[in-house]
Amino acid sequence: MQTTQLGNTNVTVNTLGIGTWSWGDKLFWGYGDKYGPEQVKAAFNATLDAGVTFFDTAEVYGLGESETLLGQFIKERGQPVDIATKYGPAPWRFGGDAVKEAVAGSLKRLQMGHIALYQVHWPFTFFMGQETLLNALADEVQAGRIGAIGISNYDAKQMREAHDILAKRDIPLAVNQMQYSLLHRNIESNNVLKTARELNITILAYSPLAQGLLTGKYNPENPPKPEGARALDSRFSSQGLQKIAPVLNLLTQLGEKYGKTQAQVALNWLIAQGNVIPIPGAKNAQQAAQNAGALNWSLTPEEVQKLDNATQAWL
Repeated sequence: MQTTQLGNTNVTVNTLGIGTWSWGDKLFWGYGDKYGPEQVKAAFNATLDAGVTFFDTAEVYGLGESETLLGQFIKERGQPVDIATKYGPAPWRFGGDAVKEAVAGSLKRLQMGHIALYQVHWPFTFFMGQETLLNALADEVQAGRIGAIGISNYDAKQMREAHDILAKRDIPLAVNQMQYSLLHRNIESNNVLKTARELNITILAYSPLAQGLLTGKYNPENPPKPEGARALDSRFSSQGLQKIAPVLNLLTQLGEKYGKTQAQVALNWLIAQGNVIPIPGAKNAQQAAQNAGALNWSLTPEEVQKLDNATQAWL
């Protein structure tokens, strides 16, 4: 199984992970309607069966339900896994003790004594400056409760500032988790990817399949209405799907060459960027197994360039 070292840390994880936002989330994904704990447990087991042991979650996903489900599944399976979770800097959280309490809460829900990667979910620190926040996380690394520190949704300047603060404690900034896919390439044009490469910070790519748009499930001829909040997203309309049709056609062509799906090709393109770990979601075993099929093969540089050229509109 392909692995990647997170930045300049000694934490190594799979080159592809699984995002668990949908596990327990009722508002956006409709958890409890057409899928529930049995389906996501099957996704968890199928992921491990495929050799992938890296899961990304957050304390806010399902208001703690995602972490709780993961904790239950891990205990029942009895197999070592690597967990990345996230801390939400919110207005009611003041001082370093709030970070310590949040880490303790995540560890309790996960039924673990150690978290491989602990990330700041978004760069809102009005009530707790970056210095306080990141030094509190550094304390947790030194206490052995977390292995590496990451951030999420930080722009290039904010990422550099976080890196410099942690450097004073001799602790590397491991990760910046950003939205990144063939249909959302902003980090290539706003200096985030360039800065991450300069500082050797790994990019965790969330929504790597553009919330399903790159899976081939939706087509402009007969566009099925997606569930939850995605039903309001114009990208899923017939007109929106028509716009991405050339990209989907190219994914199909490349997939036919390798015996892969559109989704697997789209994920492989991300892996080909180097030091980028996609974390697609999986609500059932079939989706989990498909995600893992993006590993252990590679597009050629020429094919990567073809996809680059076909998606210039999303830079």
